[in-house]
Amino acid sequence: MNTDPIADYLTRVRNAIKANHRVVEIPASNLKKEITKVLFDKGYIANYKFEEVGPQGTIKVALKYHPITKIPAIRSIQRISKPGLRKYAGTTNMPRVLNGLGIAILSTSKGVMTDKEARQHNVGGEVLCYVY
Repeated sequence: MNTDPIADYLTRVRNAIKANHRVVEIPASNLKKEITKVLFDKGYIANYKFEEVGPQGTIKVALKYHPITKIPAIRSIQRISKPGLRKYAGTTNMPRVLNGLGIAILSTSKGVMTDKEARQHNVGGEVLCYVY
């Protein structure tokens, strides 16, 4: 049994990048699908595919690398809010990752979005992870 599926998702992506894999396969959930869509929209992953295999389904994520230098698009991806200690951010104290160069992914009442989108919608929420 996995106590923190989001941390498992992030760890699988992190390990695949360190091993220079092109594709990583992750067990699916609705929250993981939304995080994957945000990563794709912001250009951190090349592509993704949701497959309905088995009771849960899987997410196949194609990782993105620079074509010449082979440097990954995701330099760092880290979990912020953990099951033992939840981290929330309001509209006034929204986190800025690398002074705006990275993104913070939040789970808000209006769905999963980045810190910049949350500021525009004037909502706060749980800070899931930082990506840069």
